[in-house]
Amino acid sequence: MLKTRYTLAYVALMTLVVVASNFLVQFPLNAEVAGINLADILTWGAFSYPVAFLITDLTNRQFGPQAARKVVFAGFVVGVSLSFFTSVPRIAIASGSAYLAGQLLDIAVFNRLRRQAWWRAPLVGSLIGSALDTVMFFSLSFAAFFVFLGPNEPFALESAPILGVLAAEAPRWISWALGDFAVKMIVGLVMLLPYGALMNVLRPMQPARAG
Repeated sequence: MLKTRYTLAYVALMTLVVVASNFLVQFPLNAEVAGINLADILTWGAFSYPVAFLITDLTNRQFGPQAARKVVFAGFVVGVSLSFFTSVPRIAIASGSAYLAGQLLDIAVFNRLRRQAWWRAPLVGSLIGSALDTVMFFSLSFAAFFVFLGPNEPFALESAPILGVLAAEAPRWISWALGDFAVKMIVGLVMLLPYGALMNVLRPMQPARAG
């Protein structure tokens, strides 16, 4: 019964993060750093989404990978449903696929590293999961090769200086992906603070099995 209550709490938190990220992704970050106009490459959703990895890792630590996957799948259902209502099908497919693949990879990496230094499993799992999530989402959403998922976005495919400041040029979506992943790395490091604070409170309630 206790496990069920905690799992439902994690599902509620994951749902909140997914809903918030889907909403905040509509708002660019209006700021400039080192000559880079962040509004061109970042939205506020990039800051809220990485919290999903914290929720997954805490679930995995406390109840193991099976419970963590249940929380991830619940977030997947919510995320895909919202995406189909708030964006075009191609973006919805990319968002759902990237979220599911990234979170499941995080669970697998976390479970492999969980007996090492306390920070290694959540940090490495979230960074590797975030990398896969970023590559999948931006490629499926905007790369010309995936036109079979839906019409290409001409603006995303236009060449522009990488991050708006480098001499080298690439399709705009490359800069969007780089900016997004940079934020995920920073937030992933910051999320070690609440993870470390909670790990002694949310102790494992059963031995975790691989898989």
